[in-house]
Amino acid sequence: MKRIFFLFFLCSMTTLATFAQEKKAYTLEDVIPGGNNYFNLVPENIPGLQWWGDVCVRADVENIRSIQLKDGKESILVTLEEVNQAIEKGEKPYQLSHELKPLRSLMSVSLPWAEHKVIVFQQNSYWVEYDFGQKKITNISRLNEKATNLDFCKTNEKVAYTIGNGLFVTGKGEESHQINPSQTEDGVVYGQAVHRNEFGIYKGTFWSPKGSYLAFYRMDQSMVTDYPQVNTSTRIATLEPDKYPMAGMTSHKVTVGVYDVKTGKVIYLQAGDPTDRYFTNVSWSPDEQHIYVIELNRDQNHAQLVCYQAATGEREGVLYEEKNPKYVEPQHPLVFLPWDESKFIYQSQRDGFNHLYLMDTKAKGEDTWKNGKLEGSTYLEHLKVTPLTQGDWLVQDILGFNAGKKEIIIGSTEISPLQTNLFSLNVKTGKRTLLGEKDGMHRASLSESGTYLIDNFSSFQVGREITLLPTNGKKGTTLLKADDPMSSQFKLPEITIGTFKAADGKTDLYYRLIKPVDFDPNKKYPAIIYVYGGPHAQLIHNTRFYDARGWDLYMAQKGYVMLTVDSRGSDNRGLAFENCTFRHLGVEEMKDQVKGAEFLKSLSYVDGERIGVHGWSFGGFMTTNLMLTYPDIFKVGVAGGPVIDWKFYEVMYGERYMDTPETNPEGYKDSDLKQKAGNLKGRLEIIIGGTDPTCVPQHSYSFLRACIEAGTHPDFFVYPEDGHNMMGRDRVHLHEHITRYFEDHLK
Repeated sequence: MKRIFFLFFLCSMTTLATFAQEKKAYTLEDVIPGGNNYFNLVPENIPGLQWWGDVCVRADVENIRSIQLKDGKESILVTLEEVNQAIEKGEKPYQLSHELKPLRSLMSVSLPWAEHKVIVFQQNSYWVEYDFGQKKITNISRLNEKATNLDFCKTNEKVAYTIGNGLFVTGKGEESHQINPSQTEDGVVYGQAVHRNEFGIYKGTFWSPKGSYLAFYRMDQSMVTDYPQVNTSTRIATLEPDKYPMAGMTSHKVTVGVYDVKTGKVIYLQAGDPTDRYFTNVSWSPDEQHIYVIELNRDQNHAQLVCYQAATGEREGVLYEEKNPKYVEPQHPLVFLPWDESKFIYQSQRDGFNHLYLMDTKAKGEDTWKNGKLEGSTYLEHLKVTPLTQGDWLVQDILGFNAGKKEIIIGSTEISPLQTNLFSLNVKTGKRTLLGEKDGMHRASLSESGTYLIDNFSSFQVGREITLLPTNGKKGTTLLKADDPMSSQFKLPEITIGTFKAADGKTDLYYRLIKPVDFDPNKKYPAIIYVYGGPHAQLIHNTRFYDARGWDLYMAQKGYVMLTVDSRGSDNRGLAFENCTFRHLGVEEMKDQVKGAEFLKSLSYVDGERIGVHGWSFGGFMTTNLMLTYPDIFKVGVAGGPVIDWKFYEVMYGERYMDTPETNPEGYKDSDLKQKAGNLKGRLEIIIGGTDPTCVPQHSYSFLRACIEAGTHPDFFVYPEDGHNMMGRDRVHLHEHITRYFEDHLK
């Protein structure tokens, strides 16, 4: 009897253990940003890590701690309680202190000066400096409650910011000074990003190294057509137009101004007529005497690096020129060597991949046009140029310098186009030394001297690893090793990557394949291709889940095979890989996605009659195009925020890859999806944000009209007042909606 009871007890315990270990299913709330449980299921991180000169610090809610480079030990530098005590005192001469309210967290503060024990932070309408050595507030600059685009200069302790279309500067104990004319200039914008954030432009103000000047963009878009966006949340719908220059139409005019902090005067660079020109990558010389601008013609096939006198705006001359029969696309400002102010680094794709070139302002070049390695690429060097990196890989970023060793710290794809790895690059010898792990994607920030990195790294095998990494190639101090919490809690699908040949028969394309959860090789599963396919995007990296999104995993749990292919036209494979789509967007990219569909059909467990496709933005264009061009392959599609007709897309991006409708009528006609509206056989749903400023609603509305006239029946869904992407809870709803569509029509 005892033996029977023991066996029963043992079986019961085994059953309980099995239940305890059984992994559960995940929901969209778990895997979609905006979901209630999303942030609990991403690998652990250390927020607030930053450099205070060469001291690594961690700013969290309650305090700021320094971290020892050698062993990771922490010491408290300043506490939230101390800062709030200083705020409550409201000591003179900063009478504005009494208007400050206690901070709730120190996570958003920074420590800009290595030599001073000072933190800076913004609170409502104020920019505040707190000295944790003296334990008091030492500077308060009044902003404005509507201030945006803040740009703090640590060398003069002033803040530039914008309100509406105006540009302002304020400083220690000063009243704000408006740089642009105070009277209204209809359609003129100061101090904001221009050219619709193309060419690497993300801001509109540029402090000089010593803080003596502020360069800024002035954008006159009074001549640009208004696109009539409508806000339907008001009692009567309100017209809220966007300035939107469509391909081939009149674009805005940009000039670069220079504000003298000492005199308050403004001059403008004497660049000539700004009509149909782009002014990009504004840079300062270390001595503040010169401003450099990379200028492009409207065709975007001829770039010039131009030097100007900062004090007068006088144009000194062209230092470097580059041409390409398709397009030249400068993305990076100049970076001067900290140990030699006469030399700077210029980045170019003239040999087919983005590489670094050292230019010497004191030495003349050969001054004759030369051919680049990429077919049709030519360049002219008015000063001496020395290539620093070369090869069939690209430099992605310059993190900074180790001036003591005369090295540049870079991120590149040298090991794999699926990765970003860190290297030190010796300027004199060209030798590169790998920093950190060879595996995965590395995001890093460099200490002031360039001797250490905070390396935040992940790969398919590593959830997250954060290391204080020396730039001499040796091992560092690991601060965090984090597993993927989803792996321990949920039953996950099998994810693999591989390559197959593109439609050209010679180019390798990377793919990511996700099998259904509880995969049965004897079953026949429906499949979905998730697609983007356009420039400046890559969907597959050596990261957690190989970059698969939460929705891809969710659909695998629902019983779908999920495939993604980075087709020709996408990022990080070099210019020839990208620009083979020039003037005919969608054609080559679709051929490669069809190769993906053929790959799916070759798999014994895929039902070749049930293949769907989904994508957003350029991916929405691709989804719609694939459904219409290959209607016998793709049964169901969901296209989000799609481009339908490139004539409706904006000037800078559209004309770079398609030229104008007048110069490329055939290309625009072939990529106009309204012309194919009658081809629709399967089920296609279009989803848009009601006030999308990127792919304006006219794209989808015009397509619906074309389908009505052609007698075809797409479905349509709108997120009122949303833009190009759905955020927060809308994003969860969106993926619920997309899932329902495939469940209803493909499964």
